[in-house]
Amino acid sequence: MTPVDCGEARPALLDLQRGRLPADRAAEVRAHVAGCADCTHAAEAEAALSEVLEHRLPQHAASLAFKRALREQWPAPAVTPRPWSRRWRVLAPAVALVLVMIATTPLVWERAVRRPEREAVAALTGEAVNDHLRVLFSQRPLEIESGGIHDVRPWFAGRLDFAPVVRFEGDADFPLQGGAVGYFLDRRAAVLVYHHRRHVLSLFVFRADGLRWPQSELEPVGRVQARGERVRGFNVLLWRQDELGYALVSDVEPDALRALAARLAAP
Repeated sequence: MTPVDCGEARPALLDLQRGRLPADRAAEVRAHVAGCADCTHAAEAEAALSEVLEHRLPQHAASLAFKRALREQWPAPAVTPRPWSRRWRVLAPAVALVLVMIATTPLVWERAVRRPEREAVAALTGEAVNDHLRVLFSQRPLEIESGGIHDVRPWFAGRLDFAPVVRFEGDADFPLQGGAVGYFLDRRAAVLVYHHRRHVLSLFVFRADGLRWPQSELEPVGRVQARGERVRGFNVLLWRQDELGYALVSDVEPDALRALAARLAAP
């Protein structure tokens, strides 16, 4: 099988979808698309465009009277095209392309941008809630009891492959209970537990590299931009500072969660 590059694969995508390529050429193009993210996106966009053109644009059957009128006038006498008619023939493909792009842009945007971000946010918030539940139901959730952040933070040295940046040592509203080492998705994380009245608030600090981070629906919390979600009865705030990701979870009211997040994100 002869490898093809993007310049050869892109023009063949439509023929590939419609089964018009020879078997060996189709196999070469499929192999390239499978290993090329840009051509995969181009193939998805081509498929979306075909879907709109073939199935979603309105189609109206011609009336019987209209068909008879056409039959009576066929063949039509040759006429010399007027200047505006010639211009329309030149412009018609471009106009059609613009209309198709307008119709397909929301679909392509949904598939390429919005859906992947929703899935990424769901993965992050779902993991945060699961880890918070482990804290709630663990018989020994804390490995280091709090004597203040200056006792808890040094305890993580040597237990993680990064230094968790947490400057807030707790106060009367949000006393720090202690910390532990846990996991967040596929990486080790620092777990810090605060209290607010009778509520437990779990903070997870982890390396953010390799994770898709939300870029929309952000709100200012302290000096960071955070994404807030409600998942299975829990409120979750996600934010990123430099190379670290933060997930704060609790069943407290959103305003109380933001108040603690603002303290945690303070300079």
